[in-house]
Amino acid sequence: MKNSASNLNNKIASKFLGTSISQNQIKSTDINVLLNRVKNKQKIEYKKKIYFSAAASAGIVIFGFLIF
Repeated sequence: MKNSASNLNNKIASKFLGTSISQNQIKSTDINVLLNRVKNKQKIEYKKKIYFSAAASAGIVIFGFLIF
C-alpha cells in the first residue's frame, strides 16, 4: 500500500515538475552534519544533567534548613 502511494506521489510530482523521478536514486547525507547534530545533543543533555543536579542539591539544602 505504501509503495503504491509513493509511486502515485512521484508520478504527480513529475507531471508538475516536468522531470521524471527515478526510483533507484541514491540518497546521500553529509557525515559532518550528522556528527554536529550528535555533538549538540550531547551538550544539551549534559547541561540538563547539570541543571537537574543543581536543582536537586538546592532542594536538599533548603529542605535540610527547614527541618533543622
